[in-house]
Amino acid sequence: MSVSRRSVLSLLAAAPVLAACGVGGSSSSGERREVRIAYQNFADSTLLVKDQGTLEKALPDHRVTWTSFDSGASINTAFLGGAIDLAVIGSSPAAAGLSAPLGIPYQVVELLNVIGDSEALVVRKASGITDIKGLVGRKVAAPFSSTAHYSLLAAFEQAGVDPASVTLVDLEPQNIQAAWQRGDIDGAYVWTPVLSVLQQDGVTLTDSAKLAAAGKPTLTFTVARKEFIEQNGDVLDKWLAATDDAIKKIKTEPRVVAEAVARQIGAGVDDALSQLKQNIYLDHAEQLGPDYFGTPEAPGRLAEQLRATAEFLHGQKKVDSVPDLAAFRSALRAPRG
Repeated sequence: MSVSRRSVLSLLAAAPVLAACGVGGSSSSGERREVRIAYQNFADSTLLVKDQGTLEKALPDHRVTWTSFDSGASINTAFLGGAIDLAVIGSSPAAAGLSAPLGIPYQVVELLNVIGDSEALVVRKASGITDIKGLVGRKVAAPFSSTAHYSLLAAFEQAGVDPASVTLVDLEPQNIQAAWQRGDIDGAYVWTPVLSVLQQDGVTLTDSAKLAAAGKPTLTFTVARKEFIEQNGDVLDKWLAATDDAIKKIKTEPRVVAEAVARQIGAGVDDALSQLKQNIYLDHAEQLGPDYFGTPEAPGRLAEQLRATAEFLHGQKKVDSVPDLAAFRSALRAPRG
């Protein structure tokens, strides 16, 4: 099941019933505890974990439920409704989730990747647009509150384009593809695999790798509810062990990972391999470096990056207020190296 912001309400409606049945770490006598994981259908290490049933094998006394979401915004909505425990989410929706008005009580527990050219701004070849300034007066789509939306706004800022001069359309990736094929939009900032489809008859104006080099990086995290972490430390440890191993396999056995990703997203193996190569992957030991989590004695710059993202979103009127740096630091739970 793939869940968008429009269909997430049905999942939230079921959340009280699910809680009564013993999900999210609590269970009645004789019932298996459930771990509710939100993931997204793009090429990354967690799809290997899902494909191989690694977590299910490591937790035979748990019921592991995987739900596909179309964007980080819908994941945040599900967190607010108490419908999920653990999620794969981008840095922009994570920063928004930690800021007002959402204020979601979750923690960043690992960095899954640094987003590269797997997210990009593409325009239709037939539009005749050759640069970002050419988007003035045109219609551009992105999933709002996503890393792609953040990068689109950053690209506008870099090019000196007022976002108000562009008609911005809030669409989930699959709806972007449909709108593109109908000719309803001139461009879109989106991620693979939809991005790859658009690029077949589109022109790429910029991508998230270029924006990262210009000081606007975007990342993909695992986040987990604080209450879930406190009550299910063993589950989190198994998850982190599985994902760290999967991240390492992208470097040492990329085709094995690509084969799993291909099965999960319905793509060819070579296409999945190409998508995997578009991001940067750091194992848990590398994530403890100064650019990321750092150590308790020497905190890294990850909290500062998250706060800078929240400040940018506040400037764009996407969040009401920005917590102080200490709040972002307390929202980080570094994986063991």
